[in-house]
Amino acid sequence: MSTFDDLRTAAADHAAALESDFVGTEHLFLAWLTTASGPIFDACSAAGLSADAFKELLAKSKPKRRGAGTPAGAGLGTLSSQAQRVMDLAQEIATEAGRDPGTADDVVLAMLREPRGAVARALTEFDLKPSKLRALVRDRPAPRKQERAPAEAPPVAPRERTPKAATPPPPKEGGRPARTPRGEEPRAEPRREPRTPTPSVAPIVDAAPTTRRPSLEKHSSAGLSPFAVLYLAIPVAIWLYLTDGPPAATFIAACVGVLPLAGLMGTATEQIAERTGPTLGGLLNATFGNAAELIIALAALRAGYLDLVRASITGSILGNLLLILGLALIAGGTKKSMLRFNRTNAGMSAAMLALAVAGLVFPTLFHATHPNPDLLTELHFSEVVSGILIFTYLASLLFVLRTHRPLFGGGALVGESLEGTWSVGKSVAFLAVATIGVVVMSEILVHAVEPVIAQYGVSEVFLGLIIIPIIGNAAEHGTAVLAARKGQTDLAFQIALGSSTQIALLVAPILVFAGAFMGVPGMNLVFPAFEVIGLAVAVIISAIITLDGESHWFEGVQLLALYAMIGAAAWFI
Repeated sequence: MSTFDDLRTAAADHAAALESDFVGTEHLFLAWLTTASGPIFDACSAAGLSADAFKELLAKSKPKRRGAGTPAGAGLGTLSSQAQRVMDLAQEIATEAGRDPGTADDVVLAMLREPRGAVARALTEFDLKPSKLRALVRDRPAPRKQERAPAEAPPVAPRERTPKAATPPPPKEGGRPARTPRGEEPRAEPRREPRTPTPSVAPIVDAAPTTRRPSLEKHSSAGLSPFAVLYLAIPVAIWLYLTDGPPAATFIAACVGVLPLAGLMGTATEQIAERTGPTLGGLLNATFGNAAELIIALAALRAGYLDLVRASITGSILGNLLLILGLALIAGGTKKSMLRFNRTNAGMSAAMLALAVAGLVFPTLFHATHPNPDLLTELHFSEVVSGILIFTYLASLLFVLRTHRPLFGGGALVGESLEGTWSVGKSVAFLAVATIGVVVMSEILVHAVEPVIAQYGVSEVFLGLIIIPIIGNAAEHGTAVLAARKGQTDLAFQIALGSSTQIALLVAPILVFAGAFMGVPGMNLVFPAFEVIGLAVAVIISAIITLDGESHWFEGVQLLALYAMIGAAAWFI
């Protein structure tokens, strides 16, 4: 298997042949395709992505040529900034796995963590999902070290083991698919050895924690999840509601009952997305991303708790940007001193969020600049702004899912590694049941709001700013933390920034139009000055964090400290 230096030399030759000024990630990928073997290469070959096919794609994309005044070979051998970043990340992967020197597969694993440019376009065109490719080769120390040990007779061991893994799969051999790369060293048969033990099954199950609702995914593969006990809160909440139980107990039980139902909604949505393809699947994930929270807000809106509804909008954005991101950075920072992420993607998402929040607070500015504002005028203005925000949201879906998919990792979904173990009918049924359950829990929760406020002195602002967003987004919170813990900082940023953007562009406008439809007067986008200032501070800080493409655990602590201060202020309002 070629090392970093071998791959870089071959990539420089390809760059020279293509008359490129520098060695880019596309040349590294082309060099790997030319000399590679193993499960990732087999998956690419099976999908039709060969070295020749990738060359054709490069020819179509018209790569950068040398300028007229640039002498031949002036920049050859010099890595582009992105290629250098990939090589640095590959070195980290190799070091963590105990491989020195690193191999070409480490470079490809680094590319698959954040595919960009021609590599992302190739994966998209040939319908290859980065997470599933990464799952085929797990960069763990043990398999790689054992791969080098039996240097005397590398061809013999795989050929003895292959029939065992292929025919009667005993538990010992079935759980060790990662050892099959030992058969890749003989160059005579590079493609056939990894296919025999079918290594694509077990690793994809291992990759399940990268899905959006990882805890509930264990229902379909490994029995009951430890979080299944939360379902017991549903009948308890219903019983307390029907028997006029203590308001605080009813409220808490309803809150706990929402948690597993929200997770079930997310899992069912992703199962449907796996069957519908990346475009429709991405639309489903985006649309149902905050469905549980939207249902709770609609129930509160119907009951006339306008301050709670408006606070839940700003609280959701603040929770995503401060609480989720803070916990994710701390979780990731406990394993690495410095966290690195895709600065381009995170910066683009932060800019989109900033524009969305700016549009969201315009009615507040309109209210503040008019001494005696007319309530009907403010309502109509909020409806116009809501229409513009929804149009912007649809345009953002077109941008992310269709016209600029390669910029976002080839259009991969958040739950792209989820194995499609449910049929469409089963997924739709679970989605319907979970939605009905959330509606019931929301009604019980809202019914207990007024007694809780009266008995304990808790304000609507605190419930909407802190409690409701944590309940509605608990499953997303857990996923972002798990993703960061596993080194997937880009995914954590995608969850935090993407969910916040959806709140501003879709959920808030829907609530405005829902208020008009229900005949609830006064549901506009005029927020208190405290909430607007909190939003502005959170957006600015999240943008600052994304500027350099690096972060660490202490920045997570600072985000949590700011969130705690906002929560304390909301308690005393």
